[in-house]
Amino acid sequence: MRFGKAAAAAVFGLALAMGPARAEFPSGPVTLLVPFAAGGPTDVVARLVAKVMERELGKPVLVENATGAGGTLASGRLARSTPDGQTVLLHHMGITTSATLYRKLAYDPKTAFDFVGQVTTVPMLLVSRPDFPPADFKALLAYLKDNKDKVTLANAGPGAVSHVCGMYFMQLTGIKLTTVPYKGTGPAMTDTMGGQVDLLCDQTTGATGPVKNHKVKAYATATRERIAVLPDVPTAAEQGLNGFEVGVWHGMYVPAGTPKPTIDKLSAALKAALHDPEVKQRFADLGTAPVTDEEATPENLKAKYFSELDRWAPIIKAAGEFAD
Repeated sequence: MRFGKAAAAAVFGLALAMGPARAEFPSGPVTLLVPFAAGGPTDVVARLVAKVMERELGKPVLVENATGAGGTLASGRLARSTPDGQTVLLHHMGITTSATLYRKLAYDPKTAFDFVGQVTTVPMLLVSRPDFPPADFKALLAYLKDNKDKVTLANAGPGAVSHVCGMYFMQLTGIKLTTVPYKGTGPAMTDTMGGQVDLLCDQTTGATGPVKNHKVKAYATATRERIAVLPDVPTAAEQGLNGFEVGVWHGMYVPAGTPKPTIDKLSAALKAALHDPEVKQRFADLGTAPVTDEEATPENLKAKYFSELDRWAPIIKAAGEFAD
């Protein structure tokens, strides 16, 4: 059967109007970017989730540690990626604090991303070197007021959650301490245990072991309620410091403009991972738990993201600690 020139032209014009055929997602391996080093808390969470998502998506989910600049290099890379779902980012709350903490970013944090869902929230602890004089949190606050020029507060580097947690603690107490940045939580914890620095705000994933082994002293959790892995450590609110709540929440992101059906597939795979018994158990061992199905949605993460942008901006500006 032959088509006339007019019919052929009409078919060609229709093809142009429809545009190129879009490959069904996933069309190949999915790259899951992690902004921090292998073996760290965020990397552990990402690899646990990736294992199950790979099964659900039917394609490999390859975790890549794209480190540097407090996580902003990985965020920038995601923002420049093709919005087809083949590149995904798992980042903690630093993706929102970096919007204020860094004077210049290679992307617009308000428009660069679309949202897959929240993953988990890891509690924070305020700990000290083992021989630090104050016996409890009340004594700690009194000691800091009298010795603020002598006390050092470690963090894992500009933009790290430990950095933000420390800034928030200083703002709530009105006590300005000397901050000591490290290249990662591991070195900061090592020097806290060794007595080279006095205080550190760290995740339960890194601090629980040292606390239980009496290598550091725990003064308070930055949580609303006590945490199951360390039930004897009171919250800051129990001890008179209201509002000191910092949870290291993790979320999954794609580039802005990613098709909704692709985001829906990723979100469904994420939910399946959060229901997996092995993931639940490993999360419990780390002192955390998967979020609910309602939280593991694009809509919830979007609301969380913009709420946290607004929450941390005035705190960081008031502290006056910025990164280049």
